[in-house]
Amino acid sequence: MEAGGLPVELWRMILAYLPLPDLGRCSLVCRAWRELILSLDRTRWRQLYLGCAECRHPNWPNQPDVEPESWREAFKQHYLASKTWTKNAAILETSVCFSLFRRRRTRRTLSVGPGHEFHSLGSALAMSSLFDRILLFPGLHEEQGEIILKVPVEIVGHGKLGEVALLASIDQQCSTTRLCNLVFMPAWFSPFMFKTTSGHVQFDNCNFENGHIQVHGPGTCQVKFCSFKNTHVFLHNVPLCVLENCEFVGSENNSVTVEGHPSSENNWAYTHLLGLIRSSPGVLPTEDSDSLMSLDLESRDQAWSPRTCGIVIEGSQSPTSPATGSPRAGSREAEVGSNGERVARTPDSSDGGLSPSGEDEDEDQLTYRLSYQVQGPRPVLGGSFLGPPLPGASIQLPSCLVLNSLRQELQKDREAMALASSVQGCLIRKCLFQDGKGGVFVCSYGRAKMEGNIFRNLTYAVRCIHNSKIIMLRNHIHHCRASGIFLRLEGGGLIAGNNICHNAEAGVDIRKKSNPLILCNQIHHGLRSGIVVLGNGKGIIRNNQIFSNKEAGVYILYHGNPVVSRNHIFKGHAAGIAVSESGRGLITENVIRENQWGGVDIRRGGVPILRSNLICFGYSDGVVVGDEGKGLLEGNTIYANKGCGVWMMASSLPHVTSNHVSYNGLYGVAVFSQKDGSGELPGGHGAQENFSEDGDAVLWETELEKDDDPPRRPITTALVESNSVNHNGASGLYIQSSEALHIVTNVIHANRVRGITVAQSSQLTRVANNSISCNRQSGVKIEAQCKVELRGNGIYDNRGHGIITKGDSTVMENDIIGNRGSGLQLLPTSDTKVIRNRIHSLRASGIAVQGHAQALVQENTIFQGKSSKSIFQQSSGNQACVIQNNRLLVFKKSDTWCLVNPPARPHLENPLRGPSAAHGGQKVTAMATRITAHVEGGYHSKRSIFCTIL
Repeated sequence: MEAGGLPVELWRMILAYLPLPDLGRCSLVCRAWRELILSLDRTRWRQLYLGCAECRHPNWPNQPDVEPESWREAFKQHYLASKTWTKNAAILETSVCFSLFRRRRTRRTLSVGPGHEFHSLGSALAMSSLFDRILLFPGLHEEQGEIILKVPVEIVGHGKLGEVALLASIDQQCSTTRLCNLVFMPAWFSPFMFKTTSGHVQFDNCNFENGHIQVHGPGTCQVKFCSFKNTHVFLHNVPLCVLENCEFVGSENNSVTVEGHPSSENNWAYTHLLGLIRSSPGVLPTEDSDSLMSLDLESRDQAWSPRTCGIVIEGSQSPTSPATGSPRAGSREAEVGSNGERVARTPDSSDGGLSPSGEDEDEDQLTYRLSYQVQGPRPVLGGSFLGPPLPGASIQLPSCLVLNSLRQELQKDREAMALASSVQGCLIRKCLFQDGKGGVFVCSYGRAKMEGNIFRNLTYAVRCIHNSKIIMLRNHIHHCRASGIFLRLEGGGLIAGNNICHNAEAGVDIRKKSNPLILCNQIHHGLRSGIVVLGNGKGIIRNNQIFSNKEAGVYILYHGNPVVSRNHIFKGHAAGIAVSESGRGLITENVIRENQWGGVDIRRGGVPILRSNLICFGYSDGVVVGDEGKGLLEGNTIYANKGCGVWMMASSLPHVTSNHVSYNGLYGVAVFSQKDGSGELPGGHGAQENFSEDGDAVLWETELEKDDDPPRRPITTALVESNSVNHNGASGLYIQSSEALHIVTNVIHANRVRGITVAQSSQLTRVANNSISCNRQSGVKIEAQCKVELRGNGIYDNRGHGIITKGDSTVMENDIIGNRGSGLQLLPTSDTKVIRNRIHSLRASGIAVQGHAQALVQENTIFQGKSSKSIFQQSSGNQACVIQNNRLLVFKKSDTWCLVNPPARPHLENPLRGPSAAHGGQKVTAMATRITAHVEGGYHSKRSIFCTIL
């Protein structure tokens, strides 16, 4: 700056002494002067703002220690807001026509107080004219009768806030008024300190104590920098009301009540308030660096595809090339009786893998191996969860599972964006609600929008009932004594970007046909559940972080039916999601991880659809379908949980389809029917869940209504189909059940014990068209007195026997190839039909019949494995074993055999069946029972790990 040759620093010191009008004039001189005036933001503009008696800190009461981005801009916004009440002055003073010939009247200032012009407010109002200023000097001003405002005036307290107290009951009947820098208290004859029915009122920098404020539509109000102590603000049918930077403390009821639909009749101030709201900076999210990734998990893991490769028998020392046609003309087929073969020692009746010494015996003997590809798991989530978890490594989610920002979600959802941008009814912004019973109560078709507020140490923060709608953006709700946000009786709206934590009950409570959109919130560290949906409640719960809650992250019960999608639910002290007591819902594309008592718990009549979720790294089971639980589990990735991947009861009739279940600590899928209620419930979860509004016990069963959703197609048998079950710590499937079960079209691969273990099955367990391969022990083990049918399976390359059975089983049309133990071992207690199978053992007999096992072995093709082993091994004197029309093939070096008619099993015409769902169940006892079962191999102290949710 060249003027006078002074440096810029000296100019700033000089200009810092100018009052506000002179600063404005200087900024109009030139561009350089304007830039110089703007550079005084942290000095002169800050002094002017904080020196104004009508102003408080721009970030009061929530962040009084945080500097605003611009003190000049904050001062400008305050000045514009303080003049809203005078916007209709020209209309009131005179008509437009006569204003050209009439001299404009100046506003008067009327002084009230001891030693001044007027001794009371009433006497000053009697002498006031349009837009006069009434100045109350320090002291206590008590009015003995109701004050009626008939002309627009401004009532201002002189001095610091707290020096002027007004005990009065004011009824506004004029079009506009402003009250500033006063302490309001109710008069002795009425609890109402102020009320209006049609006009506009503006409160700036006031304190209200122990009374009520009432505004009826089409009246409007604007309240800024005010403190309400044990004061109730009642807004009825207001078209627009703004409460900004206010503090509400110690209310015995609700601090703010918004009742009734906004009036369609608007007064003069409605347009000006709307423009002021849109021009002021809001709390809508700005552009951030989060990438916009869609979470499309439905196209990922498909359980398996039909086998198309040929299977060729070859010598280990001189392998031959795979053939695709019929056996060569020179090949010979030999029928060999059991007493015509040199019987070699085979593994004992246990189904463990063969000892290493067995691989070195008789090196000059031929081992006829099979050249084929084992059907293993297909990549899921870009292959991120196909390999084993690394010990101690942090969880790295693929980019497709990263949550979107609130801005990105609003850009994708036009309806949510329209809600977030709308203003109707009451706008509450940057306020503090604390140390009272209730925050905001919206009822009877009311509308309210809350932005950037803090609710703490209340009984509840927000309650929305009776067809009302709320919009909540970027609020902080914590340490409530009941639920944080409560919606009932068809309440709805948008709840987005809020931090909801440390509440005594649920963070969000949805019931009685309420249907909100809950988007991009953090709901955590609650003393109960994160979100509860019950009593026919609905809602869309999307893209939230729900973590570290003491009970379920999302709890659905009593006919609740929400859509829960694309959330991260993690580190809860109970289950991630619990569905019980006839709860429903669509649970899709969520990341459910590191929860203490399992990922998803379904029991007591719960019938959800669980689809395309990642359920991983839980400290218990991935999914539990307990007593009377039902539902559809489809397309989920259940990975690296310390318990079972899926723990279910067959009597619950779940449908488990197209899931990828891998690297879990115990069984991949465990099916039980026994329950043990003698144990104590873990983790202090023995208390009954409390679902009252304010903490009182309520029996919701008497209030339920039947849902109008169309019934789903029922199933009559538990079904496990088209899943990939691999690399689990115990058996891939473990069955200990007295109910029927169907296991079809699964890939069961490389599990650390067996592929399938049937420990108990008093009704028929049907195992059909599965690929069972590369498991550490047997492919299938059937215990005594179990009823099992194996049909159309491919059982390949397991380290123990292909099938070992002690029970009543039918083994029909399977390919049992390349297993290190016997292809099929029948133990003395078994009663087995072995029909039309193709059987080959890598190092032992094709079929070994131990003791006096009953068997019908008919029309099988049995290939020789090791040259020193018998194809068929049978104890002498066993009359109960019937052998008919089998083909026993002894390998010659010139021979090549192919499995071409039919091709290698399993085959499927329709590899993936359409999803079916379970029928709704009935409600049972409210107290959960502990469900336990024997775990094979000593993996977990003879009890299953389970989810217990109350």
